[in-house]
Amino acid sequence: MLGHWRRSPFGAFSDVMLERADGERLLLAPTRETADFIAATYVFDTVRVVPVRVGVVARTWTVTAGSLELCFVTGRRGPLGLLLRAVPAALTRLPVWSALTDRPARLVLPGVRTRGNARAGRREWYGARDLKPIRLVSASFEGVDLGVTAPVEPPVRFGFGSVPGRPALTRVTTTIALGPG
Repeated sequence: MLGHWRRSPFGAFSDVMLERADGERLLLAPTRETADFIAATYVFDTVRVVPVRVGVVARTWTVTAGSLELCFVTGRRGPLGLLLRAVPAALTRLPVWSALTDRPARLVLPGVRTRGNARAGRREWYGARDLKPIRLVSASFEGVDLGVTAPVEPPVRFGFGSVPGRPALTRVTTTIALGPG
């Protein structure tokens, strides 16, 4: 899972969360500060601080994160993507919106949740703003070709929810309320 944050308390940055077939959960983050924050929010077995670079030209995304090389092309937005694009951005930032959309999200996209509890007493809300299918992917990690796209089964286990079952580019507004200490 690629996180590409144009705005955050840490400035613009990108990170990658991977789950290997054996269940190992890895975080690839660009700085110790971002790695510590993300690892305090989600569950990982391994955290690596590595350069993370993302390039976007039209519908083609290229990502390099340590030994991960990824290139993917998005397809045309479908009905759900069009519906999400129609929601005002200000509305997607409200926790009440995430509460209202959580049940429909679970029904339409099994494994996906828009709100929940994270580590360290943190609460988290996602406001989806767009959804595009990923059509073509080329990826390798540690020199091994990752093969063709496939449904995300079983769901990833970083936090309280997973990602869409089919590879997709989802634009979200993420809100994290920090817990005690």
